[in-house]
Amino acid sequence: MNVFKNLMIGFGLLVSSVAFSQSNFRSQQIGMGVVVSDMERSLDFYVNGIGMVQAGKFTIGAEFGKRGGLTGGDSVQVHILKLENSPQASDWKLMSFGRKAAHPKPKFIQDDTGVQYITIQVKSLKGIIERLKQRNVTFLGSTPTPLNKDAHFVLVQDPDGTFVELIGPLE
Repeated sequence: MNVFKNLMIGFGLLVSSVAFSQSNFRSQQIGMGVVVSDMERSLDFYVNGIGMVQAGKFTIGAEFGKRGGLTGGDSVQVHILKLENSPQASDWKLMSFGRKAAHPKPKFIQDDTGVQYITIQVKSLKGIIERLKQRNVTFLGSTPTPLNKDAHFVLVQDPDGTFVELIGPLE
């Protein structure tokens, strides 16, 4: 009986600590900011190829960029993309300083550190595959690859090398 009581107390402490640690966040989403070399190419890839929507844009001014430690004094326009234009959808924020990356484009996710890929769950891969082929986007590996009877896996890279996993049915 003592063992059961100790297990229940431990479980209660675990649940309360998880609930407490979660309570500090106002949102359940994580917005991602991505620096791209060519804004127009990246917008074409994400909006016209993947199918994201433009949900807004804003400018980080030079003074705020420097004071906030973001840019070192450069001004930059940020384009907000989402999978759907709703408050619940996460932000995929693109910004460009008009420079190429200082490191080589990775061939595989293990070639660099930091954020290497994103995963997008889709209702149908068919239209996305067609749009990406129209844009001459290279499909990596032997994709689409079946995961199970209801889903396939497609892997591509955006113009700057971020891997994009697309998972869903072919139709």
